[in-house]
Amino acid sequence: MSTIFSVGLSGLNAAQNALNTTSNNISNVYTPGYNRELTILGQSRADAGVQVNDIQRQFDKYVASQLNAATSSSSALETYENQISQIDNLLADREAGLAPLMQNFFSSLEDLAGAPSDPAARQGVLGTADTLTAQFRAFDGYLQDMQEGINGQVEDEVTQINNATEQLATLNREIALARARSGEAPNSLLNQRDQLVGELSERMDLRLEIQDGKSYNISLPNGQPLVSGTNHYRLEAMDAPGDPQRTVLGYRDSGGSLVALPEDSIQGGTLGGLMTFRSETLDKTQNQIGQLAVSMTVGFNEQHRLGQDLDGEQGADFFSIGQPQAYSSPRNSSDAEVVEASFDEANIGKLRATDYTVRFDSAGEPQVTRKDNGQAVPAAEVSWENEVLSFGGIKLEFSEPPASGDRFEVQPVRRAAANFESQVGDLDKIAAGSFVHSDGDMAIDKVSAQDGALTGGTAYSLELEDDGRLAVSPGGSPVTRNGEPFDPATEVVVAGDRLEVDGISFEVTALPETGETASLEFGIASTGTGDNRNALALQNLQSESLVAGRASLSQAYAGMVSDVGNQTNIVKVNLDARQGLTDQLKAVQQSESGVNLDEEAANLIRYQQYYTANARVIDTASTVFDTILGLRN
Repeated sequence: MSTIFSVGLSGLNAAQNALNTTSNNISNVYTPGYNRELTILGQSRADAGVQVNDIQRQFDKYVASQLNAATSSSSALETYENQISQIDNLLADREAGLAPLMQNFFSSLEDLAGAPSDPAARQGVLGTADTLTAQFRAFDGYLQDMQEGINGQVEDEVTQINNATEQLATLNREIALARARSGEAPNSLLNQRDQLVGELSERMDLRLEIQDGKSYNISLPNGQPLVSGTNHYRLEAMDAPGDPQRTVLGYRDSGGSLVALPEDSIQGGTLGGLMTFRSETLDKTQNQIGQLAVSMTVGFNEQHRLGQDLDGEQGADFFSIGQPQAYSSPRNSSDAEVVEASFDEANIGKLRATDYTVRFDSAGEPQVTRKDNGQAVPAAEVSWENEVLSFGGIKLEFSEPPASGDRFEVQPVRRAAANFESQVGDLDKIAAGSFVHSDGDMAIDKVSAQDGALTGGTAYSLELEDDGRLAVSPGGSPVTRNGEPFDPATEVVVAGDRLEVDGISFEVTALPETGETASLEFGIASTGTGDNRNALALQNLQSESLVAGRASLSQAYAGMVSDVGNQTNIVKVNLDARQGLTDQLKAVQQSESGVNLDEEAANLIRYQQYYTANARVIDTASTVFDTILGLRN
């Protein structure tokens, strides 16, 4: 008789456990990270009745691993898309973009050429110049705000990652203690741990290793550990080596020193999306805006100095621009610093929209590497002399010779547009007339005038022989060739040399034919209020290849807009594809681990009947027992 009681009681307990499990599933249907549980029943070891073998958590670690990887990629692409869309909308705006403002500026120069002495035309030039430069500064300010915003987001993400890894280490400890006490870990703790791993995957790409099938170890893709058993290792937001304006991730090495992680080592998740967007698009766009501003400034100023204003004076620089920035690495062994950085106007066609890394080798020679493509700048394009380094359209003057291994980060145009301003406020100072008059058959190109050229009013006459001998009149006039003093009595000119006489410089493109002599005469031009020759030359700059020697201003800007637009479309397409895969994996994961209310409702009815039936078994056993006792009486 006791067997019937024990069988019924075991069934009653099993039904109660099954009902508890079902109730727990229903109550946690909307709990993030909850995995559905099943009551696993088995025959009692006494060969009579039933027992609860396990409350099994429905969790597939392989599906979870795939889902975490897909979530990490989707999160990165979504972050990238949110950021790049802002730039795309900014650049492509037909009204607020730079293209219509540049067009308005050159249209005002066309009006000036039509009426060079008209105050209204001159005021139009100054007004459109102020509007254009203000918009350049606004664009740069917007992009710089994005840079600073990313710095703040990186710091926030690092804080959240550190909090999560600390919780993971704590959960590893609690799960280990629970296993030691009961032999099994509570499903609630396992759910919390897996949920934390999923949340970490949304923030960055990580590597999960399950030690002995129990403890979770988390590391970065490069192997740097974040969680090892019950220990956790913190990441830190730090200034990038050599660039204090940039926030990157750092970690403490075995010696306690803070070491920066390479930006390209952070992939996936919100953090990876921010890092990738910054390096691939934001830096590039800011550099392109700066390159556009610098190219316009140098080209326009050069031509404006060849003009003459209404006061009969040489035209001054029309625009001002921010100068290149250079930062020394904190690990440099010498005290060498870049004391002055400037643009090399003679080689401005080599200016590119990229940053550079300069490293000095054991021989004290600079090795210059582009950061956009990782390629080294050819040695023939790098000049290092008297502590002055020239390359890529810029010049860097060092305080002293750097030591072997010293590194410098150079940003030629990153913040150039921040200081792009018009310098002319007086209508009479617009140099619409021609300042230099030249005549002769010497083959020259790229004529330019320095500030204060031809101050003595002297007219010069040059005679160039077929063997490169040069005669300059008046005699004794100082001449430079390629920036160095030139002695016509002992030296000769070759094609490609750039000569300068009294502030007027030009490139000799070819020597005369054999037996012939070429001449060049130049001096201050006679001009009047109706002279529009320099205004026409200024207006024609809109079609010249000012940017990198290959594209006009409008072509360069259109290329930048197209580049950002194409990248935006690529990111959107990749995001849609990756999001589709993520949704599929979520569906697979939910089919395995998610709670189905219809199924659980059916289970409630089934286990309730199971409970009732076992109660009837006990009731029946009680009735039979009472009957037997009654027979004895």
